[in-house]
Amino acid sequence: MAALESMNDCPKCCMQCVDACLSTIKLLIADSPFASKQAALCAEICEWCAEQCQQHDHEHCKKCAESCLACAEECRKLAA
Repeated sequence: MAALESMNDCPKCCMQCVDACLSTIKLLIADSPFASKQAALCAEICEWCAEQCQQHDHEHCKKCAESCLACAEECRKLAA
């Protein structure tokens, strides 16, 4: 299997995770009343992405999963 092939949602979850993070940042900057709800959703997406990436041995997947878990933790704090 080539490095870009995957048997799970790993390739597409990373792009969705980036989009969720960017949306969260934009709402936080705008001091939006929806920022905490978006942060909760972002945490959920980041956790899903980490779960997918943790299933691979590629170094970039391991780094992605680690970053996603750290982001999810911070987003959970914002959502509280």
